[in-house]
This record gives sequence, structure tokens and C-alpha cells, in this order.
Amino acid sequence: MIDHATIERIKDAANIVDVVSEFVSLKKVGANYKGLCPFHNEKTPSFYVSPARGICHCFSCGKSANPVSFIMEHEQMTYPEALRWLANKYHIEIHEREMSDEEKREQNDRESMFIVNKWAMDYFHDILLNDVDGRAVGMQYFRSRGFRDDIIEKFHLGFAPAERTAMTRAALDKGFNEKYLLSTGLCFRRDNGELMDKYSGRVMFPWLGVNGNVRAFGGRLLDSRTKGVQQKYINSSDSEIYHKEKELYGIYQAKKAIAKEDCVYMVEGYTDVISMHQCGIENVVANSGTALSFHQIRLLHRFTSNIVLLYDGDAAGIHAAMRGIDMLLAEAMKVKVLLLPDGDDPDSFARKHTADDFRQYILDHQMDVIEFKTKFLLKGVTDPIKRSEAISSIVKSISVIEDQIVRATYLQDTAHRIGINEATLIATMNKFIRSGQEAQAKEQQRQQQQQGQADARQDGQQGLQGQVPGRQPEPLRPATPQQQAKKVEYMLVQAVVRHGEQIIYDNVETADGQTMSLNVAQYIGYDLGADELTFSQPVYNRILQEAVDHSADPGFKAEEYFMKHPDMEVSKVATEMSFDRFQLRKGAKLRTGEEVLRDQVVHLVLDFRKDYVMEKLKKLKTEIAQTTGDDEKMMALLKEYQEMQTLRNTIAKELGNEIIV
Repeated sequence: MIDHATIERIKDAANIVDVVSEFVSLKKVGANYKGLCPFHNEKTPSFYVSPARGICHCFSCGKSANPVSFIMEHEQMTYPEALRWLANKYHIEIHEREMSDEEKREQNDRESMFIVNKWAMDYFHDILLNDVDGRAVGMQYFRSRGFRDDIIEKFHLGFAPAERTAMTRAALDKGFNEKYLLSTGLCFRRDNGELMDKYSGRVMFPWLGVNGNVRAFGGRLLDSRTKGVQQKYINSSDSEIYHKEKELYGIYQAKKAIAKEDCVYMVEGYTDVISMHQCGIENVVANSGTALSFHQIRLLHRFTSNIVLLYDGDAAGIHAAMRGIDMLLAEAMKVKVLLLPDGDDPDSFARKHTADDFRQYILDHQMDVIEFKTKFLLKGVTDPIKRSEAISSIVKSISVIEDQIVRATYLQDTAHRIGINEATLIATMNKFIRSGQEAQAKEQQRQQQQQGQADARQDGQQGLQGQVPGRQPEPLRPATPQQQAKKVEYMLVQAVVRHGEQIIYDNVETADGQTMSLNVAQYIGYDLGADELTFSQPVYNRILQEAVDHSADPGFKAEEYFMKHPDMEVSKVATEMSFDRFQLRKGAKLRTGEEVLRDQVVHLVLDFRKDYVMEKLKKLKTEIAQTTGDDEKMMALLKEYQEMQTLRNTIAKELGNEIIV
């Protein structure tokens, strides 16, 4: 387990802008940075990074994070894994303490799997460079593709020995557990129990994730064995650290170039990516022949909204280009398509041309995606039924585009190009849109039924952030009493996090004639504690109690303390609250200044008490209605009800509200 001193060094060194920039293309806006949120699908940037506070926040989905929690959330890492990732980034030596047996048992397998994969990548690369068969077979193949040494190093290419157990023996000799050799897919077990190498005799293409972790491998079969073999390539199976629908080959090597060029080229295969890099075009990735997924599109959308699909000019290339077009358009990607000359793929074309020549060819020959569909789906089609099906496919692609102006432009252009009345295309498009809305509404309803209301936002925000894309916004409704109570509770704890150490009552005389000063945390804690009132969420009570306990500590700053709290639940809540979700709402922002802050805190405490009394009155009213035949109990309930009414009216008067009668 990483010791406390090392954790503090890591947290102090971690720069939120540096960390987030590894995964999101950011643009400076005043003192902050802005980009597309990596935690949800959005088309307009609402994700802000504050270097001053060391946190990031999405004003659409509500996600907030500091450097550690960002890595945990984004990369699905545990707390120790995220700390190690940051330590590696900032070259901080990790000092560890002896873990308990329980901690050892709880250690996540993911880290071990990444370690095994990293070792395997280095092993395959070493075999390629230094083994006789590696140089004679593997290196000969890469040389035949024209790959330079620097490119081989850049992509960590390798070769797996032909002997079926060579890698397995080497891994076991290094002390790696066979459990991880199996879970990563590097090995498989025969019926007789023997471990065998999965990739023996193949050239190896490691898959690196956005952060550089080795997530998977692709292996290509060589020599005469490829004759008559349909599947020359085999890839890692899905595992705890690899999901093929979420990964793109070459994304780690391409991400900076994609952000710089504000464009990405999508190709099919490993060698296409590598050859284009060698040609000088680095903003390129591959989905390796799998169907494009929303996860992959959203991964790319973090860096750019412009994509060019580069495929062979044959039937297979046209089919590949057609796949995923609707998903790309639905995700607000600006899509172009380029089919290379017959007989060429991106690999062979890149080897024949310089980067400038290749880029110029793309500019000269790329087609708008709707123009592409129109050209190839209607080419030579005379059968009325097939022609109508093709036109419907084109209109369906247009229908998923969210921007109405873009949709209208495409419809006008398509109507002119194919000679059909625009009104007919509009009517067809509207049918697709309504059908999509209905499907989305049903899916949302299904998810709500599964999840209930447990994931409703703590502050009662309903607004637009939960709406399904393409649907009309729901009308705004007043917050329910329960939502209002949660909002007040949230804002009280927010005051503790942001201003907990700030004095709001100075030299207050106590009952024994002494004087004392009260900060925000102490005032809230003492006032609520007098009547044994607590918050609904345990983490809120913990934050308040710790703030009170540490109030006397020299130099105590509540915001800094809680954002760097070792308990990630506390840290996450504090980070979220630090961004003041209510700051854009009139009268909701907690302003600084002793008098102003005191008035607001006192008001919030009274609101909290009022919400408690109102909830108590509601319960008493129900009990009174259900009580029959027990006069003594009825009198007691009525008395308590009257007392609660009096208390309610007193609180209302203190708040300056009209007294309820």
C-alpha cells in the first residue's frame, strides 16, 4: 500500500489541466479551460477545468473530479491504480507500507493484468529484435511492408516464437501467475491442463489505450499457413482491461496529432495506421474491421468532431464505409469519405506518396457522406423497389442529424440530386425522427423503471441534462418539498466544504460568561446538534463532524482538506461542491464576507429546520387520520401537531415568510 507521504506528494504534483489534457482536447477560456465532457455524450462543450482550484466540472451532467478521481472515473481504475498512474506521469518514486492480508486480497487484478501485458509487449519486441527466428521471420515481414526501425519502436511491434510454449515458460520463469496469463488471453489451457501460447509464430501488434497502458494484442499469421486461412489475424478476447468496442488501434500514438489537426482519419487495419504514420500522417486510427461503436466515436469526439473514412475502393471498402455512418452523424461528427483507387488501400497508398501528396489527394477526392451514400446506393439502380429502399436509407441518415439547418440543407441537395420532390423527403424524414424519438422515449422509460429514482441529482436538478437527444425539452416544474429539502441539505454541506473554517460569529458570550468564536462548521454542527438533527446522507454527516473536529487545527482549510481527503467518497463530494452548482441561479450562490455568509448560513439552517418540521407535520397528520378508538393517543398526537405548527410559524417568521395559519 502506498504510504501517506507519497500520496500527498502525488496529489501536490498532479496538475488538473495536464491530467485532463491526456484525454480531452481543451481550449483556454479566460482563467479556465473548456472541452467536451468525457463522461457523457455531448455536442457542445460544457466541461470546464479550473487550474486555480485543481478540479474539473461538467455543467451538463454534473460530474466533478480532482486529478485522482478523474483518472479513477475515466480509466475505471481503483484508488491505488490512479495514484500509480499519476506517480508515473510525474516521475514520483512510490514508497509503500506492508499491506495487510485483507488489503492484499482486495488488490485489483487489473493492475496485474496490465503488468503482464506490458511484459509480454516487451518480450515480443525483444524476440523480434534479438532472436534468430524473430529477425528472420518477423523482421523480414515488417521490412517487406517497408516499416522503418523508428516506426517499429513507436508501435512496439514484436514477434511471438513459433514454439507453442516459449512465451508461457518465459512468463512463468519471471514469476507471473498463470491466472493472469489466461485472463489477458496470452495463453490458453488444453484439455490435458497444459498451458499454450495463443500467438505462436505471429507478428504482434500491441493495443495501447489512451493513457498508454497495454490493453490487448493482435497477431498476424505468417508464411504458408496463411494459404486458405480466412482469419489471418487473431485479437485478444474481451477481458477486465480490454473491451474491443471501446478501443481504437493507434489512439495513443495519434491523440496529440488529432487534437492539433482537428481531424482524424479512420482506416481498417494495423498496417494502414502504421504506414500512414511512416508517411507523416499521424492523426489516424483503426477499428480493425469491427463495426464502429458509440464508445469509439465518443472517444474520438473528445479530440475532434471531424472524421474522414479512408477505405479501399472495392466493394468491401464501400461496405465498410457505409457501416457506422448513421452513428457518426448522430454524434454530431462531420463526416467525409474517401475511397482510394482500385488496388490500393491506405497502407499501399501511403507507401507510394509523401504526407503532403496524401493530404492533397484526400482534399481533392473526399466526398461528403450524404453525397457518398447517394452516389453508391443509387448507382445503376433502376428497380423502383430497390431505388426507394436506397433513398430511404439516405433520408434515414439525414434524419439522425440534430442540427436542423444541416438537415434542411442535406434534404434540399439530395432532392435536387435524385430528382424527388423535397416535401416527400421531408415527410419521410419526419417519420424516421418520430420513430427514433419513440424508441428513445421507451428506452429511457425502461432505464428509469430499472433504476428508479435513486440516481436523481442531490440538488433536485431536473432541467434538461437528463433528456434524451432529439426529444423536445420537458417543461420546467417547481421543485417538490423533498427535492427542496435535499437542495437545502446540499447547500448547507457545501457551505461547510467551501467556507467551513470561516468565522461568522466573533466573541460570542456563552452561558457561563465566557466568549468564543464560531466558524461556519461549528455553527451548523452546534445548532443542529442541539436538537439531534442530522443529514439524510452519512457522508454529509461525516464531512460536518470532521470539519468541526478540525476547526481548531492551525491553518485548517476545509475545501483543501476535503478535496484531498483519502476517502474517495468524501473527496468526490467535496470536489463536486467546490464548483458551486447553484452559482448560476439567482440568490443561490454562497457569497463571501462575514456578515453576508453568516446571514446565508443562518437562513439555510432555518430552512433545514423548517423542512424537518414540515416533514414531521406531514407524518403526524397521517398518524392522526389513521388513529381511531384511542383517545389518549389522539390527544397526544394533536398536542404534538399543535406544537409543530407553532414551531413552523416561528421559523417562518424568522425567515421573513408569511406565517402559516
